[in-house]
Amino acid sequence: MRRSTGGSRLHSVYEILFSGFGPQGWWPARTSFEVAVGAILTQNAAWSNVEKAIANLESEGLLLPDAMRGVSEKRLARLIRPSGYFNIKAKKLKAFVNFMFDEFGGDLKAMREDGLKELRSKLLSVWGVGPETADSILLYALEKPSFVVDAYTKRLFCRLGVLDGSESYDEVKRLFEENLPKSVELYNEYHALIVEQCKRACLKSRPRCGECLLRAYCRFKPSSSPTRPRP
Repeated sequence: MRRSTGGSRLHSVYEILFSGFGPQGWWPARTSFEVAVGAILTQNAAWSNVEKAIANLESEGLLLPDAMRGVSEKRLARLIRPSGYFNIKAKKLKAFVNFMFDEFGGDLKAMREDGLKELRSKLLSVWGVGPETADSILLYALEKPSFVVDAYTKRLFCRLGVLDGSESYDEVKRLFEENLPKSVELYNEYHALIVEQCKRACLKSRPRCGECLLRAYCRFKPSSSPTRPRP
């Protein structure tokens, strides 16, 4: 990890992306509980499919902690089928809801009263909740300043020369949190802008370098091999 230039580079990248894309308005949800549910469903899934699963839950009145706690796992799995890995994700949702009731009486407001470090540790103890899911719940559902790291983050900042690709999740998270103000709004916006950049330009296999707002900083060298003409 190239810490000597990382701090200033993080600020510059944010300013360029925000200027180019504007505010992103994340997370798209009506309630904090819906955000938490979405954070679990989006594991290994496209957001468009997660939206279908959430719409199914909403139509059945199950986007409430009490209602989800009472529904059978089999029925829950059937409703979230569009999100993929639906049997496993039904178990994960049940584990999270049971945790909510066991620790906080099913009340997200009570959960929000816990300190960040303690609450993150508790979330990571829940079956099916890994670091990215825990931080998404903390940041977007509970409004805690916990930076979310995902595959987009690592791809973009490796190409920008800030990361070398060997860093663990917590190392990347620490880089952002040590070099940025502890701000829910900033962490929220930054993560959303990284996702937007990687969907628009910094694609995994065929990056659109000519459309990239960060060309001046990028160290990625796309293949220069000629493309065969179409027949």
